[in-house]
Amino acid sequence: MTLENKISQLFQMDDATWTRHANPWSVWTRNTVLPLLILAIWSRVWLGWWSLLWVAVALLWNWVNPRLFTQPETTDNWASKAVFGERVWMNRNQIPVPARHQTMPNILTTVAAIGTGFVAWGVIELDLWITLFGAALIYAGKLWFLDRMVWLYEDMKDTNPEYQSWLYSPK
Repeated sequence: MTLENKISQLFQMDDATWTRHANPWSVWTRNTVLPLLILAIWSRVWLGWWSLLWVAVALLWNWVNPRLFTQPETTDNWASKAVFGERVWMNRNQIPVPARHQTMPNILTTVAAIGTGFVAWGVIELDLWITLFGAALIYAGKLWFLDRMVWLYEDMKDTNPEYQSWLYSPK
């Protein structure tokens, strides 16, 4: 089982939730989680232990977001295909992905993970520049990763009937 599968299970992502998460509003608003989490942790300076409430709210938003939006009217867009590519990537142990797609997602995940370390350091030390540097690494890694997932989905959509079924446009 891949790390991505374990995270999906932790977030209780079933097919219906993945379909709703393919709504571009879900994809784009999910980018608010990191700044909310940073602000919530940083607020310990002003709120003390009450800041944990805002950390919980940010984490809850991370869990609720893929469930909040409706199934998209069309999935023929970058954001939806990025979500589909994530699902294809998660399924790579069952349906192998082409060799050209096997390295870069791991590199980009590592970039985002390194950024997470800088964000943690920055919010612990209350250093805005370290925090922003880390956030920039996270966003660069994650958004580039998502772009690679679009490419992966485009390459894989015709290899599996389930993958094909995810893509639809209004009639």
